[in-house]
Amino acid sequence: MITFTALSGAVDADYTKPLAYLLQVDDVRILLDCGSPDWNPEPQHIDQNIETGELNYRWESYCSALRECAPTIDLVLLSHGDLGHVGLYPYAHAKWNLKAPAYATLPVQAMGRIAVTEDVEGIRDEEDAGDVVEESAPQLEDENDTSSIISPKSAAKGKYIATMVEVHDAFAFINTLRYSQPTHLQGKCQGLTITPFNAGHTLGGTIWKIRSPSSGTIVYGVNMNHMRERHLDGTILMRQAAGGVYEPLARPDLFITDGDRASVITSRRRDRDASLIDTITATLGSRSSLLLPCDSSTRVLELLVLLDQHWNYSRLRYPICLLSRTGREMLTFVRSMMEWLGGTVSKEDVGEEGNARRESKRKRDDGEEDALGALALRFKHLEFFPNPQAILQRYSSKDPKLILAVPVSLSHGPSRNLFCDFAAVPDNVVLLTGRGEEGTLGRDLFNKWNDSQRVDDKWDKGKIGSNIMMDGVLKLRMNQKVPLQGAELEAFLQKEKAAKEKEAAQQAALVRNQRMLEADEDETDSESDSDTDDEDEVRQALSGDTMDTGAEGDAPVTNGRRRKSERDAETADWLDGDEGLTKQLLSFDIYLKGNVSKGTSFFKTVGVQSQRFRMFPYVEKKRKVDEYGETIDVGMWLRKGKVFEEDAETDETKEAKRKQAEEDSKNIQREPPFKFISTEVEVQLACRLLFVDMEGLNDGRAVKTIVPQVNPRKMIIVHASKESAKALIDSCANIRSMTKDIYAPCANESIQIGQQTNNFSIMISDEVLASVKMSRFEDNEVGYVTGRVVAHANSTIPTLEALTITNEARDSPSPSDTIRQTVLGTRPSATLPHSTMIGELKLTVLKNRLASIGIHAELIGEGVLICGPGAKGNSTPESLDETVAVRKTAKGKVELEGNVSEVYYTVRREIYNLHALVAA
Repeated sequence: MITFTALSGAVDADYTKPLAYLLQVDDVRILLDCGSPDWNPEPQHIDQNIETGELNYRWESYCSALRECAPTIDLVLLSHGDLGHVGLYPYAHAKWNLKAPAYATLPVQAMGRIAVTEDVEGIRDEEDAGDVVEESAPQLEDENDTSSIISPKSAAKGKYIATMVEVHDAFAFINTLRYSQPTHLQGKCQGLTITPFNAGHTLGGTIWKIRSPSSGTIVYGVNMNHMRERHLDGTILMRQAAGGVYEPLARPDLFITDGDRASVITSRRRDRDASLIDTITATLGSRSSLLLPCDSSTRVLELLVLLDQHWNYSRLRYPICLLSRTGREMLTFVRSMMEWLGGTVSKEDVGEEGNARRESKRKRDDGEEDALGALALRFKHLEFFPNPQAILQRYSSKDPKLILAVPVSLSHGPSRNLFCDFAAVPDNVVLLTGRGEEGTLGRDLFNKWNDSQRVDDKWDKGKIGSNIMMDGVLKLRMNQKVPLQGAELEAFLQKEKAAKEKEAAQQAALVRNQRMLEADEDETDSESDSDTDDEDEVRQALSGDTMDTGAEGDAPVTNGRRRKSERDAETADWLDGDEGLTKQLLSFDIYLKGNVSKGTSFFKTVGVQSQRFRMFPYVEKKRKVDEYGETIDVGMWLRKGKVFEEDAETDETKEAKRKQAEEDSKNIQREPPFKFISTEVEVQLACRLLFVDMEGLNDGRAVKTIVPQVNPRKMIIVHASKESAKALIDSCANIRSMTKDIYAPCANESIQIGQQTNNFSIMISDEVLASVKMSRFEDNEVGYVTGRVVAHANSTIPTLEALTITNEARDSPSPSDTIRQTVLGTRPSATLPHSTMIGELKLTVLKNRLASIGIHAELIGEGVLICGPGAKGNSTPESLDETVAVRKTAKGKVELEGNVSEVYYTVRREIYNLHALVAA
């Protein structure tokens, strides 16, 4: 039985991101994607409790559901490397015990880590995310509030942001696969087979095929793109060469797909590219600049390739600035994964020197020779900047330039900071290439642009709109990290100094206690070898005499320790008595309160003072041994290996390492004290705004064409608005051969598909096995068995034995037979053999088999195959008499229509040969 629950990204009217789904196949719980929302929505999109003043974020229900089910997850499958699919995985892995095996393609692992790193660093650079976000409360700081100094537990409530260490550890935990690589799982998931296929849209984007022996085939494909792009090939789901759906993904038992753009008609790619390039060229030619918000790892590659081709072709000299902390690292990873790329990049046709790169190799600036593939993404017009201040240091604000800034939603980070200064300059252009997530500034700007277009020019009507002039005032809340100054800095330094002094005092106390312990051990060892002159003193020390301070209250019980020298006495600890100023030498002793220090021991003696012995928390050290007599000390061998390596190093190498360590220590700069502040700014809008769809996703026409060709037995629609889901369901309802079992669940709604099945182990007796007629089907042999299950005492597995009918039961007629025999002309009843045909008819396979024996056949759509002379277009009565139509219905039945002829029987025989006939 299959149970599907949409934790987030269900069919909803307002929010369709992030994507996270719980799929339970029998007893195995699979998490499909683990995306994160945008943690910084605009204030007008956040609900606030009027009574308590707490902020109610829209993702609270999703995070709570994921937190509850994370420890029970058995398998994690990640499909794309953006925040909407993998953003919350590091936090859930570190804090919510999501330790199940995770699988993804190599680019999804690398690009996902870069995307999450960029998002985490951007948020932590503006607000206090802390390490324990769940126990902290929201706090807006003023510039004069010293309580805003960073602390581990002062993060905003409701934002689950991982640390950098957690991000790296989580993505290192992921298992990477290649496309079309079947993986047979073990453990609790034993029996399941997962296979990734190319989905398009992003580098390494995946369609997951899950094969279960009891539940059939499940295909999970979201955010697909069938169109070939500059750096990627289209999804493998649609094979243009084969003229249909990729055979291993056709006719699944369950197809999980998204319908976000089912009601959208996307404009032609040529028109979109022309509009983007013309706007950039015209703006830069008028000595103005452009701001292009983009993501940090996935769709930015398509933009960079397009811009590089245009810059080389038009000989432009304007700078292309990529404002991202991880931009350089992202391109480095992509260059090492050229086999995952497609389009024109795979053919080295990027830039003006694309043809020359095919013929010869070029060298880097450092003199090292590159492989041919690595030269494809070396954009010579692209410059990297970590923050907006670095751009201003390099270029003046009046210089025309194209700035690509992250994130695409403009909710935080460099793109939001630049927008505040950028939007107030006339003739500047803000060029949107994605709609952004619901509730963010990017989506608000898109809605503003879309509402200003004519009805026929809106983005979902297949037309390219025009840019608009923005006006008015926009209030934005800006978060930033500023260094402490003045009184705040002095207060922080004093507090830090006091903390250091306290820590130093504690450390000194620990060192002093350790020194006293070592002194006690040394004296204990030296007592046996002491001179005879000190025997009286040792005897007195061991006699247990207690030094009294003159008070009957609290008294320290000290051992009679022998003072080695005056130096030891000077460095020892001294204690003032309760009465008088008598100082007594103490060691690591246990203090006894009251008269207990003067009391006798448990074993009383008359007239003799009890003997006192040392009291010390001694722990006996036992040597650990294994079954062979001794445990190997791994640390010892590592230390020896390090010593051998150091001995093998030359003096020059040691000197170079020492100098490098000194330089590294000098380069490490301690970050000055800082605080987080939040201010509200008013942005005077005067720039132009344009939207060009560069998201690289299927539109409604493609979705409504691909889904019927996949022809699943059951389908679940996710990641869509209610209007889009209804449009896709209505489109499928008009197709005769399409399934009617289509589900569109809401958030946290569970859907059960199929019925519970039980598997049992059984043995077949030799007599039954010899009587079974086996039929071969694909790689299996199938037979019909009738018998009786018998449990034997000498075996734990029941045995299927043949039915034995006694002679009396065989000879005695049944009452019904007796009644029938009284009627004239009746015959004794005979049971007909049971027969079953196993298999699934594929019309394309049947067409090829008929062609091999000389019968022409053609597919005419909606699961109908015309066979015989009528398939060639002949409409004579003779040809129509020998024409046969083979039709597949929605429930998997095959209908054969035609006159009785040789073609009819030949087609029927070939259909039988494609199935396994199982008879009793």
